[in-house]
Amino acid sequence: MVSEMTDAGVGEFWTPLRRRDGLVVILTVVTGAVDAIGLLRLGGVFTSVMTGNMVLLGLAAAQHDASIAIHTGVAFLTYVLGSFVGARVAGHAEDGDRLWPRPIVHALMLELSLIAIFTIWWEAASAAPGTLLEYVLLSLNAIALGIQSSAVLRFGIHGLSTTYLTGTLTQFIAGLTKRGAPLQVRSAFILLGLISGSAAGATMVVYAPRLAPLVPLGALCIVVGGAWHSFHRRSES
Repeated sequence: MVSEMTDAGVGEFWTPLRRRDGLVVILTVVTGAVDAIGLLRLGGVFTSVMTGNMVLLGLAAAQHDASIAIHTGVAFLTYVLGSFVGARVAGHAEDGDRLWPRPIVHALMLELSLIAIFTIWWEAASAAPGTLLEYVLLSLNAIALGIQSSAVLRFGIHGLSTTYLTGTLTQFIAGLTKRGAPLQVRSAFILLGLISGSAAGATMVVYAPRLAPLVPLGALCIVVGGAWHSFHRRSES
């Protein structure tokens, strides 16, 4: 009897909507970890924050810093490419969409394959900074996060993002000033997920650099597997 009540309580709490939001939060862990790795070991540029990269590009022009300019340009162009590919694979929000549309899973599987390739090649690139392979790995990460950004747009939820989170932060703070406004728990966890992913990725780069890519890779595996199991596998059985 106690077991049945416990199972029911868990089922009522861990609703499909909360499962979706939980997986989205984990996607921000991926973003934070990938960005931290890029900043520390792949030329000091972002792989998801293109606004920041455009500022860095301006600084590079003013300081005549070719290295930052090239790294920033590579990250920017390949992120744009990833965003285009992600939009083609994931498509756009449609009436009657599931809570987690299948094309989003397909796009994230593509992102997972890129992060897996990055993981395999990571050790060789980290041992030889400034080489062509470093630019290739930077490109893989930027394409991956571009795909992720476009895939999340398929949810069709205003303000929902796992990469460009300045707007999320602004909406969260603005919501706190409104009387009677619902508590924005999802936004808070998304922001915490980004910080946690950045901390985990940076810690691994500093103390266990060979294992650093396992942070985003593991988190993304959880999202892809969890989304398929929760929103698609059961419907087919």
